[in-house]
Amino acid sequence: MKQVHIVVLGSVQGVFYRANTRKKAKDLAIKGWVRNLRDGRVEITAEGKEKDLKNLIEWCKKGPKLAFVENIEVEWSDYTGKYEEFSIAR
Repeated sequence: MKQVHIVVLGSVQGVFYRANTRKKAKDLAIKGWVRNLRDGRVEITAEGKEKDLKNLIEWCKKGPKLAFVENIEVEWSDYTGKYEEFSIAR
């Protein structure tokens, strides 16, 4: 089990990126959160099996149909186990 922090840059707000990220994470049994940042990026912290997190990262590179992802930043860290579900944070 691992944790990954992802920051997504591009046209990723107002295109259901957070809702679709939550759906993808739930489909992969990943826990954590996603939120919009004031500068237009989307931030994600996710925990789960490494292979599932890699699948989420690949999905984040494209996002939902209306999104245009320019770049993503990925930082791996140790699993904490502190998340009970995957939620949309404010």
